[in-house]
Formats: sequence, structure tokens, C-alpha cells
Amino acid sequence: MRKILKVAAPIAVLVAGVAAFQILDATKPQPEKNEDKPRPTSLYVDEVRSETVTVGVKTQGEVSAKTQIDLIPQVSGRIVKVSDAFAAGGTFRPGDVLVQIDPADYELAVTRARARIAEARVKLDQELADAEIKQKQWKDWVKDGEPTPLALNKPQVAEAEAKLRAAEADLAEAQLALSRTRITVPFNGRVVARNIGVGQVVNAGTSIGRVFATDVVEIKLPLTDSQIAELGLPIGFNANTNNPAPVVTLSATLGGRQHVWEGSLVRTLADVDKDTRLIYAVAEVQDPYGKSADMGMPLAVGLFVNAEIAGTSSRAALVMPRVALRGEDKVYVINKDDKLEIRPVEIVSTSVDTLLVSEGVAAGERVVVSPVHSAFDGMHVVPIIRTVENESAAESATVASR
Repeated sequence: MRKILKVAAPIAVLVAGVAAFQILDATKPQPEKNEDKPRPTSLYVDEVRSETVTVGVKTQGEVSAKTQIDLIPQVSGRIVKVSDAFAAGGTFRPGDVLVQIDPADYELAVTRARARIAEARVKLDQELADAEIKQKQWKDWVKDGEPTPLALNKPQVAEAEAKLRAAEADLAEAQLALSRTRITVPFNGRVVARNIGVGQVVNAGTSIGRVFATDVVEIKLPLTDSQIAELGLPIGFNANTNNPAPVVTLSATLGGRQHVWEGSLVRTLADVDKDTRLIYAVAEVQDPYGKSADMGMPLAVGLFVNAEIAGTSSRAALVMPRVALRGEDKVYVINKDDKLEIRPVEIVSTSVDTLLVSEGVAAGERVVVSPVHSAFDGMHVVPIIRTVENESAAESATVASR
């Protein structure tokens, strides 16, 4: 019995302690709960403006030479001289001799042709003399009837004249062949490639290199149907006095610097590309390696450039900073209750600094121009109108978010 009491006494004490703790915990006062309301986000905003603008069209293309040819000799022979300018990247002027083919055989042909002319002239003089004698004899000896042409030596004279003309033609042909041993090009240009060297024998009709003219370059620009409509250009357009060529601004980054060139859109192709369903326009730049070069940088053939074609008609548009655009076609608008609304917009045009839209916002509304994290419809914000003082801060924040 004593053993049972020794074991039961501690258990009773433990149970009493647990019960007392539960009573105290249930009767203690509960702490007050302080629920902090979320603080609104401060955002820079800018007002939407309504303006009449002339919208351009942006596209891209590769610069190509308007005139590019394979250099092909018209006579055969051994090459005896190659100009230093006739090398890849070399420049030349109209009439510069790029390649000289051995002229010896062709000079001999000229000499032989001149000899045949001399023979033909002697023969003609003889026949003319015979004709004069026969005509006199007919008058002196035969007084009745009309003489035949043969009796007056006329066929023989005609034959001698024909042979003289043939000999002169042979001389002209020989001289032409001789002149073709000096290979020249009738325009200012540059060399793309050279396929021959001194001592090599070439045949007529074999390509010895490739050159292009530097007076004009072309850029083939793809345009969608909506872009063609925006520019107001028909398929098959050709610039002329009544239809002036739209200005095209071309740009590219070379050597870590942005370069800009100006050209004109001279025509659109008369068909639609069957693979891409695009319509191609052709822009031209005059003297791209000279006067049109930007800070000494020519609009080089093969360069890939961005192009902006100036619009020809004005239209109303809603204007806002480019940084207001979110994603492809959305902006954040702050309504009268200072709450954020995510709205899709119909984009007319964009540039580095400006966004033009036709629908989705109204003039005077406020659009967000600073970065926003986890934006949602109905988000409460504190709008801050962007001013000169805080504009740099807004732009710095935007750059940092990117």
C-alpha cells in the first residue's frame, strides 16, 4: 500500500500543475492586433497629348550596288599588266586601264588591214581610170546607141569600191579588237574580286573579276500592306515630278558610333513577294562613298541598315513618352481615383523617345513613365507629375529597371 502511495503522489502533483497552467492561459488577456494598411506606391506620370503628326514607317534592308558587273574580256590573250587598283577593295575612275592583254597579235592585224586598204585603193584607182578610157572610146568610136554598164567598166568600179569598204571595215574591226586589249570600265567604282594575274592566258567571255559603281547604291526595303497604306504609295510607284520621292533616313552602328545617311524612295516593285507576302520598295542614295558619307563613313555595299521612310500625310495621334509602353501594346493609366489601370493601346508609331497611339487612352490622362513591379488593376498609387527637376531621376530609375 505504501508503494502505491509513493507512485501516485507525484502523478497527482503533475496533473494538478497542468490543470493550473491551462486555467491561467485561458484567462490571460489577449494582445491587441494592429493591421497596417499597405502604403501606396509613388510613380512618375506624364500627361497624354493630342497632336497632328506626320507618321513615318520603319523597316530594314541591305545596301547593294545599283550597278555591279562581272569584268569579262572581249578578246583572248596573255595578260601583261594588271593595275594596282584592280584588287579587292580598290577604287578606279572611268577609263582607267585595269588589265592589259598582250596587244602584239592585234597590232599585226591592224597592219595587215591597212595594207589591204592600200591594195583596194590602188585597184579602185585602176578601175576608175579604165572606166574613163572606155567612156572616151565609146564617144569617139561608137556614136550610135547606148553603151552597156560593162562597156563603161561600171561593174568593175563598183566591185573595187566594195572591196575598199570591206578593207576599211576590216581595219576598224582590227582597231576595235586592239582597243579591247585595254580593259576599262565607264564609271567610278570599286573592285569586289579579282580572278587573274600577270602572265595568265584568258579567253574572251571568261570572268576575270567583279566590280561595282559607286555613284548610286540601292536599299531594298520590305513593307507590309499597312505600311504601304500609311505611306500612301501604290504598288508599282515610280518617283517623278508629279510624285516626289519620299525621304528615307538610314542608320547603322559602325565602330561604336551611330551613323546616319539620307536617301529617297524612288520606286516600289510591281509584285508581291509570294513567300513573305511583303511589298518591296527601293531607296537610293547618291554618291554614298563621297558627299553622302556621314563623318567620312560611307554607306558601304553589304551594310545592313535601319530605315525610316517619311510620311506624306498628317494625322491626329495621342503622344506620350516611349517609356510609357509596357510589353508590346499596353500602358499604365492612373485614373481620377489615383488607381492604376492596365490598358491595351493601338500603336501608330514608336521612336526612341516618343510613342504615338490612336486608341486606348485620351488626351489629358496620366500614364506611368517610371518602372512598376507587380502592377495590377486597381493598384493604389501616388502620382508624381514629371518635371525638369525630377525627369532625370525618372529616367535613371527606368534605365536601372532594364
